[in-house]
Order: sequence, then structure tokens, then C-alpha cells
Amino acid sequence: MFLKGVSRRWLINSIGITLIILIVFITAMSFTIQSYTYNSINQVLTGRVNELLNVFSSTAGGAMTPSDFAATSRDYIENFPDKNQMEIMSISRRGEVLATSTGFAPDRGQSMPDYQAALQSADNAGYWSGFLGTGEKAMAITRVVRDDDGNVLGSLRYIVSMERADRQIFIIITSLILAGLFIMLVIILSGIYFLRSIVVPIRQVSDTARQIAHGDFDVRIESPRNRGDEIAQLCESINDMAGELGASEQMKNDFISSVSHELRTPLTSIKGWAETLREGADTSTSERGMNVIIRESERLSGIVEELLDFSKLQSGRMKLSLRDLDISSELGDVVYMFTERAYSEHKDLSYRDNPDLPHVMGDSDKLRQVFINIMDNAFKYSGTGSTVSIEAAEKDGFIDVSISDTGCGIPEEHLQNVTKKFYKANQLARGSGIGLAVVDEIVSLHHGRLSISSEEGNGTTVTVSLPSVKYLEAHPEIKQESSFEHKLNEDTSEFPKITDEDLEKTKLFDKIKLDE
Repeated sequence: MFLKGVSRRWLINSIGITLIILIVFITAMSFTIQSYTYNSINQVLTGRVNELLNVFSSTAGGAMTPSDFAATSRDYIENFPDKNQMEIMSISRRGEVLATSTGFAPDRGQSMPDYQAALQSADNAGYWSGFLGTGEKAMAITRVVRDDDGNVLGSLRYIVSMERADRQIFIIITSLILAGLFIMLVIILSGIYFLRSIVVPIRQVSDTARQIAHGDFDVRIESPRNRGDEIAQLCESINDMAGELGASEQMKNDFISSVSHELRTPLTSIKGWAETLREGADTSTSERGMNVIIRESERLSGIVEELLDFSKLQSGRMKLSLRDLDISSELGDVVYMFTERAYSEHKDLSYRDNPDLPHVMGDSDKLRQVFINIMDNAFKYSGTGSTVSIEAAEKDGFIDVSISDTGCGIPEEHLQNVTKKFYKANQLARGSGIGLAVVDEIVSLHHGRLSISSEEGNGTTVTVSLPSVKYLEAHPEIKQESSFEHKLNEDTSEFPKITDEDLEKTKLFDKIKLDE
């Protein structure tokens, strides 16, 4: 799990960078601590050297001789208070050791670089740090004492062991390394927990998405408990997406089944009556059969047109031929089309004409399709003796066309979904389930609004709000957002080529309508 993908990148980036920072920090601190310790010891030794000069200057009184130096240095060494911390040597002007604070004779084979440096130095001081013949690390400072004429009277050498200091430095550096390792351990453990909280859900999301891609819309991700972060939100979104896709897939299947049934029923009627007419029938039977064929052909044509409009809307190829329209006149024509249907189905059709309504800018055919679809639904879901009411009024620059029925109504849980494509609240009712989706899209293309209110058992009211021409003139920004000028010479290469067979079919449908 932690050797590939996000885990590997985290390991390389976070752990690697943190490790480098800790190494650089510990190394820098080690050098700093060592330098600080050594400089502190050097300053202590230098302070002792300055103290020595004060002793000799106060003791000499006048010109000091080598004998005076030997006596004074022995007395200073014997009374030196820090014998346990450092060693002092008294050296004659010939380089011979006169006395030591340890009382033991020094190793004559041990070189004294600091003594040689002090003899040649302008400030009569020499410094050395290194290992003694015994292997012990030490630091030494030698101070040469001269008379007023510059002649060497002798020297005093301070030597201090660095083992204790190095031991303290080693303890501090070891503590820093242990602290660094502890920090790395905490980072790794917290990183592992963090990665598990991210990588595991992400892999579950990946596996679930793969199953969804293969058509399994029932799969769900176990959302992490007690978490409100982005991972939990992602899991919930994937679960919601799977539910929506499952519902869409079910609606699509229902749509295919419904459309298949809608197409099969008129085709069956057309085929049956065509066979009857081919075998010969009397005049009344022939007339009845032709009427059925014409009616079912128109029904097929309506279904196909609805599907084509839906396809154009989905692909963004819907073109509107917009012009100044008298909405009252257009609505009156649609109401007249349903008069015969209301009479045959024993339903009341109520229309309040309002000739003073302002004009709208719209596509006549598309708006008629909107009103026809809504009224068809009102009749479809209303029983015998029910009432379908249509009225139009102006409100805040919009023309509100309300179509109400007293039918079965729409359950509240279905109301917000009825304008979705393929959605059908009642699967037993005829229709493709895309009528209101097409209506909603056409109204949106006209910069209008579609609202639906319903109460189960009491009926439904569908309101189409369209902006008037005056409103559009007062709000030119709306015109700029759409193609309000119909282009007659636009490129039509995206549309399919019309064949001679299509023209013959068109002529046939026109002839059927004229005969009717």
C-alpha cells in the first residue's frame, strides 16, 4: 500500500524533505555546540592568562629576573585554585619544565606547539588543540613572560582535558539525534494514519466508480463515520451519483419501453386496417379505416417530432424563428384544437380570452407545442366531468399563461422531477416522459419560466411566464444573450440532407391533412 501512487510520493516528498531538514539542523547544531564549547574553554584559559599577567606585574615591583619568575611561578602554581580542572606548567627560558600543578614530571616526548607559537607570536601567546601522547584530547595555551627589554624570563602553559567537554557534546548531539528520530517516528505514524484515512477511501471510490462504469448502479461506498471532511463528501457524492445514474438508467429503460409501446400501438392499428382495406371493405368500413390510419399516423408523427425536438435540445441544435407574436391569438388557436376532444371526453374546457395582452417575441410553432403538450397532459390526467381552465394575464412585464385541471394531481415526491427527461410519475399512463422536459427547455430558450403547482387528488396548475416585447426592449442584455435575429442564410451543413423519399413522405402527410 505504501510503495506506490500517492503513498510513494508522500514518502519521497514529505519524509525525504523532513529527513534532510533534520539532518541539516542536527549537523549545524552539532558544529555550533562544539564551537561554542571550545570557544568557552578558550575564553576561560585566556582569562587565566590575563590573571597571570596581573600576578607577575604586582609581584615584580621592579625588574624581574629569571629567578624571580621561577619563584613566583612556583608560588602561583602551588596556590592555583583550579588544579582539578586544568594543569599549569612553569617553563624556563631554556624550555625546561620548572614545575607542574600535578606534581608529576611531564612527558618529555610530548611536543608543545603552543609554546613554540608563543615564542614567535607578537602577543607572546600560543594556542593548540589536539591529542596528547596518551591519546587524550586536550587544549593548551602558553604565555611567554618577558622583561622590560623583551628578554624571555619563562613561560606558563595552561592545559585542559577536552574529554569531559567532548562527552557533554556527545550527549547533547545524541539527544538531538534521538529527538530527530522521535520526530521522524511521529511523522511516519501520523502520515500512515493520514494516508490510510485518504488512500483507503480513494481506492474504495476508484473501485466503486469502476463498478458504476460497468453498469452496477446499486454499489455504494461505506462513508467514513464521524467525518465531515472532503473525503466523506466525496463518498456521499459518489453514492448520490450512483443513485442518480441508477434512477436515470431505470427512467431510460422505462422510456424505451414506453416509446416502444407508443410506437407499436398505432403501427398495429395502421397495419390491421391496411390489411383490412387491402382485402376489400364497404364504403363505411373503408372510411372508418382511413380515419384510423390518418389519426394514428398523426399520432406517430407527433411522437417522432417530440423525439426529434428532444434530440435537438439535448445537442443544442434547436433553432428558433423568433417574431412578434400575439400570445392571445396563439393561445386561442390551441384552445380551439382541444374543443372537440373536450366534448368527446365529456370534460369542460374554460378559456378566458384577454385580447389586451402585450405581444411576445417567440417562435409560433414551438410555443404552440408548449401549450399543446401542457393541455394534453391536463386532459390525459383528468377524469370524466373534470374541468380544464386556461387564462392569461400580464404581471411585472411577463405574460403568465396558466393551464389548470381538476384531475388526479401529482404526488409531492414526484413534483420536483416531472420536468426531468424520461421521468414519468405514472408508468401506466401513455406518453414518452419527455413532454414536460421539452416544454421546460423551449420556455427557457424564450427566456421564460415554467412553474408547476399541484395537490394530489385536487388537480395541477402549470404556468408559463414569457417576457413581453416591451420588457425585452427595456432589458437589452437579454437580447444579447440569445439569437433574437433569425439568420436566413446561415450555414445548414450540420443538418441531414433531405432525400426525394423524404419529400414524397411530406407530400403524403400534407395530402392526408387536406383530405381530413
